[in-house]
Amino acid sequence: MTKNFIPQNEAPASPKETLPTMYDLPSENPEEPGLPDEFHDLQPELLSRTFRCQYYPSEEVFIGTDLNLYYDVRHPQWYKRPDWFLVVGVPRLYEGTDIRSSYVIWQEGVNPFIIVELLSPTTAKDDLGDNLEQEPQASILAGNSDNIKLQDINKTSNSSSDPTHQTIPSKWEVYEQRLRVPYYIVFSRYTNQIRFFKLIGAVYQEQGILAEPPQILIPELDIGVGLWWGEYAGITRNWLRWCDGSGNWLLTDTEQERAAKEQAQQQVKQIVVNLLKSGMDVEQVANITGVDREEIISCSDNQL
Repeated sequence: MTKNFIPQNEAPASPKETLPTMYDLPSENPEEPGLPDEFHDLQPELLSRTFRCQYYPSEEVFIGTDLNLYYDVRHPQWYKRPDWFLVVGVPRLYEGTDIRSSYVIWQEGVNPFIIVELLSPTTAKDDLGDNLEQEPQASILAGNSDNIKLQDINKTSNSSSDPTHQTIPSKWEVYEQRLRVPYYIVFSRYTNQIRFFKLIGAVYQEQGILAEPPQILIPELDIGVGLWWGEYAGITRNWLRWCDGSGNWLLTDTEQERAAKEQAQQQVKQIVVNLLKSGMDVEQVANITGVDREEIISCSDNQL
């Protein structure tokens, strides 16, 4: 007996076509615990402003800060909200046209390459999983520390708003097992401690950290991130910021402008000095360079 097969005219639609898009999913949950404090605003901002990678132009890099990251096609409403994450090899804008209100894995097709979580008492267990109870392989302590023992914290916050009885995985589980993010960095402002995890095989393994200054290298991007003591937004403390492959701190746009201005001023001063040494008087140098006469006299006095 011959079976009659019904021909399949169309292949099954992909998740990108059938599941909710960025426009369909909520971008925030006002009732979610653990709303950012000022540090959670400033630290991701500094990471974003100092990140540059020679291998990817800015239009092929997306940086998310405190943005919903939807990760499970079986549970489209489930999300995590990393403090800072980097995706390379995707358009800067959603489908090249729009600012993202969330990052939806089944729509984007590219997982984050680096995630940074800023440890806080209410999220420590969620961020570190079983590693919360373990001594870090490389402990970086600098400056003053608050007397907070994260090991004593047993509570965890849930980063998903989906009201389901199913067990929602922790951030650690999602980053390691679902998204398989190659690099995961956790920083505590309470202890100024960095913990650095690299995905090796199927699991995260904690990595050592360069001691002076404390830095982590990402060889695939030829960049690093480390603990920098300095002033940002009027606050002097330990901050995470990016460095190049040689360990030199990368500048923010404001710092670049200031450095360029100072360099230009030094070049003009050198021109003034050279003209004075050639025998020109103050009036002649002022006419040629446009530099104020008092400043020329000061340059001349400094050379005596």
